[in-house]
Amino acid sequence: MADHLEDVHWSGLFHAEGRASDTPRRLSALLADDAAAFVDGYTHLWSTTLRREGKAWPATAPTALLVAELLDDPRLGADDPSTPDAMLAYLYAVGVAADLGERAPRIRARTEGRAAELRAWTDAYLAADADARARMWRDGTGRGELVLDRAALACFDLVPMLLPRMLPHLASERVHRRTCAAAAVGSLAAHPAVAAQRPSLRARLTSMARSAASSYEVATLLIAIGRLGGDTRPWLTDPHPGVRVCAALAPGLGGDERAERLRRELADAPGEFGASFGDMAPPLQFQSKPYQDLLSPAAGR
Repeated sequence: MADHLEDVHWSGLFHAEGRASDTPRRLSALLADDAAAFVDGYTHLWSTTLRREGKAWPATAPTALLVAELLDDPRLGADDPSTPDAMLAYLYAVGVAADLGERAPRIRARTEGRAAELRAWTDAYLAADADARARMWRDGTGRGELVLDRAALACFDLVPMLLPRMLPHLASERVHRRTCAAAAVGSLAAHPAVAAQRPSLRARLTSMARSAASSYEVATLLIAIGRLGGDTRPWLTDPHPGVRVCAALAPGLGGDERAERLRRELADAPGEFGASFGDMAPPLQFQSKPYQDLLSPAAGR
C-alpha cells in the first residue's frame, strides 16, 4: 500500500479547503509529539478530507491509504490510545463514501474516456479563487459532479485493499477499538468484491456480539452484522433498549413484527435511544444512511 502512496500526486487533488498538497504533512503530525500540530492534523483529517453526509473529495481515497498506513505505525496513539480508534472510525466513513451499490458501474461508464476533460476542470478549479470556484459548481456542465463521482469511485476501488487492514483490530484488547474496527468492517465489506468473505465475517462478528460485555459494543456489532446480511433477531429482546433498536435495524428484518415496532419506537423518540447509551454517543454508524432516515420523526409512519 505504501507503493500506492508514492504514486499519489497530492497537488493535483483537492479537499474542502483547496489543493491537497498539505494533507500528507498535516497528517504526519498525528505521529509527532507537538500537541498543536496534532490537533491541526486531526482537525484537518475530519473537517477537510471528507465531505458532509459521508461523501468523498478527490483527496479522500489517497487520504484513506495514508490513514491505513498510520494505523500500522507504532507511534500512533503513543500518548493517546484513542487515536487509532479515530482512524478506524475515519475508514468506516470512507466505507460509507464507497458504498455505491449499483451506481458504481454507471459512474464508471459515465466517466470513461473523460479523464483529460475532468483533469482540465480540476486544474481550472485549483487555479481559481474562492468566488470562481463557487461559480464552477454551477456552470451547467456537470463536470464538477463527475469529478466528485470519480472521487467516490476511487474510494470504491480502494475497499478491497483497506478491508484486510481492519481485521487485526477486531482482536484488540480495547473495547472501543474493537467497536470502531467492527463498524469499519461492516462498512467496507458491503463491497461486491469481498462478498465471498462475508459469511466468515458475519460469523466472527456474531461470535464477538455474543461474548461482548458492553451494550455499546454489542449495538455497534449488530449494525455491522445486519449490514452484512446476518441474523440479529436473537437481540430483539435484549434488556438494553439501544441493543434492541440496533438489532431491529438490520435490513434483512423487513416485515418482522418486533423489528418494525422497534423501528417505530426509534422514529417516535430518537432522543431516548441516544440517552440509552449514557455518556456515549449512539454507535457511529448512525451518521450514515439509511439510519439517519430512521431518526426522522416522520420515518416509519
